Amino acid sequence: MSLGEEKFSENASVMKLYLEVSHKLHEEKTPHQNITVYETEIFGRLMTLDGEPVLTSHHSFIYNEMMAHPILFNHPNPKDIAIIGGGNCGTLKEVLKHYTVKQVVQIESDERVTRVSEKYFPELCEKNNDSRATFLFVDASEHMRKVESESLDVIILDITEPLGQAKYLFREPFYRDCLNALREGGMIISQSGSPLMTMVALKDLSAEMRKADYKEIQTIHFPAATYPSGWWTATMARKGQKFGDFREQMARHKPFHTRYYNADIHKACSAMPQFMQDAF
Repeated sequence: MSLGEEKFSENASVMKLYLEVSHKLHEEKTPHQNITVYETEIFGRLMTLDGEPVLTSHHSFIYNEMMAHPILFNHPNPKDIAIIGGGNCGTLKEVLKHYTVKQVVQIESDERVTRVSEKYFPELCEKNNDSRATFLFVDASEHMRKVESESLDVIILDITEPLGQAKYLFREPFYRDCLNALREGGMIISQSGSPLMTMVALKDLSAEMRKADYKEIQTIHFPAATYPSGWWTATMARKGQKFGDFREQMARHKPFHTRYYNADIHKACSAMPQFMQDAF
């Protein structure tokens, strides 16, 4: 990452993103990573981790809504949820909009991501004091090995790219730990990268889930303005059952506000372009 007089430049080997910034708001090095927050001219506030954009205040709602609502409306009665990663709390906020949800445990390795988000992205953290939310700042892989069997309905993997220690969170042994924690019919979703830039990694993720014995796997897609190619995916899998119809009427008449997700988007986001069908 480099900051000139007015521009942020992403550290990317194939494609670079340049954003005009007015000033740097925050920078710190934690035991896990470098956290930086900028004020940009168009995208609002920008957070980067080790120089990679992870969210902007103007556009993160699309990613957060699509990591939460498709899988929660796919499940017939989601009560007990785990979010792995997601330290900025945007996905947590969306999950807690569902009245069926009784408990959410968020497992984030770096507490500072959450504390910086509370200061600079308070709109994402407005549900952090909800009595249904519990925060654990621990290693997710170790935690999931110890989770009680069949205690969760949905697991959301809101995690960074498969680099360094995070690689384990994209592998069969971890997906098996998650499978063990899910009840029958339970579901897992993981962000799975760009279908244009990282198709090999997307196929590898699906293959690892299959090896972990999930019954069915489905990939959804959505825009992501500040991620490579501007087009992103998330991959869902289900324990012991195939995906049936989603709760369409509930999605059409949901008792909460969304800015991107709706019932028609739910239907459309799983329609794969031909090149993705061919790849799978």
